[in-house]
Amino acid sequence: MMLRKSFLFILLLQFSFSFGQLSSEAKNGDVSFNSGWLFQKGDPSGAEKSTFKDADWRKLNLPHDWAIEGPFDKKYNARTGGLPVHGTAWYRKHFTIDKKYAAQQIAVLFDGVMNNSKVYINGTYIGERPFGYMGFELDLTPYIKFGEDNVIAVRVAPEDLASRWYSGAGIYRNTYLKINNPIHIPLWGTYITTPEVSDEKATVKIETTVKNAVGKGASVTLETKIIDGLNNVVASSSQKIKLEKSSEKVVIDEIVVNHPNRWGIENPYLYDVVTQVKKGNIILDEYSSTLGIRSISFDAKKGFLLNEKPVEFNGVCMHHDLGPLGGAVNYRATERQMQIMQSMGVNALRTSHNPPSPEMLQICDKMGIVVLDEAFDEWKIPKVINGYNKFFDEWHERDLRDMIKRDRNHPSVVMWSIGNEIIEQREKDGWKVAKMLSDICHDEDHTRPTTAGFNNYPGAFKNKLAYQIDIVGLNYKPFDYGEVIRENPDMIVYGSETSSQTSSRGTYALPITHDHKKETLEVSSYDVTVGPPWAYPPDVEFDVQAENPTFLGEFMWTGFDYLGEPTPYGGRDNSTNGYWNADWPVHASYFAPVDLCGFPKDRYYLYQSQWTTEPMVHVLPHWNWEGKEGEEIPVYAYTNCDEVELIVNGKSLGKKVKGVDTTDIPAEFRGFEKGMYTSKYRLSWNVPYQPGSLRVIGYKDGKAVTEKVIKTAKKASKIRLTADRTEITADGKDLSFIEVDITDADGNLIPNADNQVQFTIEGAGILAAVGNGNPASLESFQDTKIKAFNGKCLLVIKSTEASGNITISAASNGLESTKTIVITK
Repeated sequence: MMLRKSFLFILLLQFSFSFGQLSSEAKNGDVSFNSGWLFQKGDPSGAEKSTFKDADWRKLNLPHDWAIEGPFDKKYNARTGGLPVHGTAWYRKHFTIDKKYAAQQIAVLFDGVMNNSKVYINGTYIGERPFGYMGFELDLTPYIKFGEDNVIAVRVAPEDLASRWYSGAGIYRNTYLKINNPIHIPLWGTYITTPEVSDEKATVKIETTVKNAVGKGASVTLETKIIDGLNNVVASSSQKIKLEKSSEKVVIDEIVVNHPNRWGIENPYLYDVVTQVKKGNIILDEYSSTLGIRSISFDAKKGFLLNEKPVEFNGVCMHHDLGPLGGAVNYRATERQMQIMQSMGVNALRTSHNPPSPEMLQICDKMGIVVLDEAFDEWKIPKVINGYNKFFDEWHERDLRDMIKRDRNHPSVVMWSIGNEIIEQREKDGWKVAKMLSDICHDEDHTRPTTAGFNNYPGAFKNKLAYQIDIVGLNYKPFDYGEVIRENPDMIVYGSETSSQTSSRGTYALPITHDHKKETLEVSSYDVTVGPPWAYPPDVEFDVQAENPTFLGEFMWTGFDYLGEPTPYGGRDNSTNGYWNADWPVHASYFAPVDLCGFPKDRYYLYQSQWTTEPMVHVLPHWNWEGKEGEEIPVYAYTNCDEVELIVNGKSLGKKVKGVDTTDIPAEFRGFEKGMYTSKYRLSWNVPYQPGSLRVIGYKDGKAVTEKVIKTAKKASKIRLTADRTEITADGKDLSFIEVDITDADGNLIPNADNQVQFTIEGAGILAAVGNGNPASLESFQDTKIKAFNGKCLLVIKSTEASGNITISAASNGLESTKTIVITK
């Protein structure tokens, strides 16, 4: 994270809109440029010109994803969410800068535009960026008309068949207007490393780029302070430097911090590095970077070491969309995703398959989640015809270098990934591209290893591609791990993508089978193998990781369900260019242990039982099986305790011991013929159904330490609203996620309820989205009503910039209405 305070800007700049509003969104000390944009879909002639008539265009604030607004339609590709992710649209913004600041350097920063963007200022083309996942800065200085109306116009033209998942569309990440002194630290202008770290002291190496945009030389002082979490200066330095005219200079400094507070998973402690460029006592520029003091290393025998201590990756892969909110970046929505992941036991993130938002890395820094930062899903050979392959030759080096420069100060980032399941794995000369990309990474950052995810084994080894990177990731090759290690004893290996188990939250099909029932468009949450041919139950990965203790761990596919790629429906393969609409209306994934709304599925608790230590126990399925009285229902329990006791309607069915008592689950996947796979991670009973209750008790060392109860629900009677936060910030961006449950009179969830719920929002907030986690639902995410899916749906509300109360009302035919209040401050 890099922050800028540009003093001339803050003190003197005047806009034709509220500066107070802008400064409340400041990042990098650069003022937010998100407010007051005009938007129009289509490609009108002359839209880049400042004289173009735009008075009737839609007014909106960024970030903005036009595709999430829909509508869902079968004419769009279910593989990309069944939403309009392609087409052409324009964004325009009018702004004024006082003419007395004509000597300053003016630029605009886009954190990401999806995609094929072209930018104009006052009718003049100034730059473009095909890759929607990488931010870019453009110099506006020569084109600004000071004291007059200026118009920045952005043409966005994402193509069909350009992505294998939902990409969103538009200026979907944050934007900033930057006014700098001609002598300043440019974008991503610090590179901070910690070459020596111990409990006694740490050496912090800081390479700072100082730019002189003036046509004459200058002498300035570069002052650097390292500030702790209590705002104390713990170390500092000062250097006098001489700058040639119209030049940049890299200044290297090493500062010792005594008794550092080390950044780690359990203690994600952050310092600020504040760098000032001064002329005498005048501060020309101030630039702040985040610092986490930590050491990392990787070893074929010891694994991943963080601060000299071994850490196993309990990781997830994540696409970038925010479920019902779409692709538009929101800090709170991203933070909530990672909080849910961390509660499952996640300590690592793979940003599949593209550079993440800056906000994601800020959050991982703060939460203590290590990151595999991934650049590309394609190189030269296409997976989809309009994918990154079209731009690779011209743009790969700049995109990769920019990603590393942007992200290398984040302590959470521990590896650079140059690609995922790249088709060049099969090519004789594919290794040459891998070496070239890996060399770029090492050139920009010598402190982190390179990696990639390979699904072609042994192809990527035979053509030597796997030997061009530092650490090898294997996708869906659990039964090949042992062979890879035996044949390459010095190779560092991990599961870069694992499992791909699919399921629908709250759906249970009997009898248990590894096949899905196509007519339902759902997948059973008993979590046996359903999905593409490479998919396998999580239990398999748990087993092979334990059998290969030198492995670094795994990144399971995926942490959250995402829009698009609705496997096992619509399509199964990885590389076709066509539409996946055979099973319409399914349009979202089933892969994750958490659904599109953030509601845990049963598999969430299976991972939690392996990845956490706080005592937990979970039981499934629900206990509403009307018409099946007397029939045996399989009951599963997941726990991290020693043993679990099941009590049905007050009667104990005995205890079972984890790891001793096993469960056979139906399975069929590559390397395992159709049959029963024995799981050490699930406890099970066959229970004759009678209405009542299931109660599971977890025991450690013979003592009851945790329990969970499921009761047979009666008639639907009420709506329960539960806000994740009842107090949010009145900044026009903050969110409250409200879980909506359909319950009986006693508060028990109705497990198959599909009641339509109507919402009314009054006061200092607005509706941001609704959702229900059903991949086949075509209901609009922007509507004020939605059906529950298996008893639940979600309402997301957003603050305005006014403090006060937000009153949320929920109503449904035949149910008791309810209200809740969220306060904004």
